Amino acid sequence: MTKPILAVALAAASLAAAGSAQAGPDAIRIGVLNDQTGLYADFGGIGSVEAAKLAVEDFGGTILGKKIEIITADHQNKPDIGLTIAREWFDVQQVDAIAELTNSAIAIGVQNLAKERGRITLATAAGTTRLTNEDCSPTSFHWMWDTYSQATGTARAVLQGGDKSWFLLAADYAFGHQMAAELSKTVQENGGTVAGQVKHPIGSADFSSFLLQAQASKAQVIGLANGGTDTSNAIKQAAEFGITDGGQKLVGLAVMISDVHALGLASAKGLIATDGYYWDRDEGSRELARRFEARMKRKPNMVQAGVYSAVVHYLKAMQAAGTDDGKVVAEKMRELPVNDLITKGATVRADGRVARDMYLIQVKTPAESKGPWDYYKILRTIPADQATMPLSESKCSLVKKS
Repeated sequence: MTKPILAVALAAASLAAAGSAQAGPDAIRIGVLNDQTGLYADFGGIGSVEAAKLAVEDFGGTILGKKIEIITADHQNKPDIGLTIAREWFDVQQVDAIAELTNSAIAIGVQNLAKERGRITLATAAGTTRLTNEDCSPTSFHWMWDTYSQATGTARAVLQGGDKSWFLLAADYAFGHQMAAELSKTVQENGGTVAGQVKHPIGSADFSSFLLQAQASKAQVIGLANGGTDTSNAIKQAAEFGITDGGQKLVGLAVMISDVHALGLASAKGLIATDGYYWDRDEGSRELARRFEARMKRKPNMVQAGVYSAVVHYLKAMQAAGTDDGKVVAEKMRELPVNDLITKGATVRADGRVARDMYLIQVKTPAESKGPWDYYKILRTIPADQATMPLSESKCSLVKKS
């Protein structure tokens, strides 16, 4: 056997070992496919796996007389690896649903594959609105956030607060481009102005030149259309330049509480963002956080809480449908309201988007915080109809136009 062939064989064996049990008709298998070692490892990572397990525990580990199994793999932010894993999961391990799906390119590819196989996808970390527009699928769902909720919902809320002029730092790939385009459109349509925009390479370590341009623009708001360590690095260096102390506001468009924890309040104070979950918002949110922290020694973020919510709803729909057939379960998911520890009365639209309230938050100063993870002030609720793209603008073939 040549070395290349051996490498392929070993890779296939590694994929097959991602699940701990043999595939079979007596198990419901849910895969958590995400970045566990790279740029977005704190976005979801192993925390999303534990969140999915918490959802399974709520059903006692079984449904319709079958054991529920959670398997996981690291797609390393590479679409070819992500699709190879998903194909092996669907075709060999008989995985019924795949959740999380960090990285929009991977999410779109896996969603299209799931559509062909009649399987379910539950995207909680991918941002692109293509998942519920051009690439929408009858068996796929987009939970918690997307580029519209983060750009449009956040911009409207900030504009309502009186800050009109913006400067944008955008990651130079599809996610950043889409986020920046939606933000610019919303700002200008609502009476604001975009003083300038600069694109940066993904995985940037040095944001000094970009931040100096933003600072020199004297825009009231600097919007960060990026994510993961790119966002963290930009926020940290903005603090070093004294940008927020100088009166400009930082608005993060894909910020997780795990990012704030890593940065510390001294660097992140004053940051404004939109979030779909905050652990201390109500008793249900606190209960999920207690259970998650007992395992992970940290609070869950929006992506991880979204995995919990999505898996709970998927299993509820399966239970109500009385079958594990993906197409039938997907129809039931659209019929049932979304009710769980962190969500009350949200709806699943025809395009697969979950319409839910979001929250405009501001990061506390060190003096305002009362202890570990006490990081957010909720400034206002963004209603579901403002946080989701109107169906009248949808490009999804599943949406009936009047």
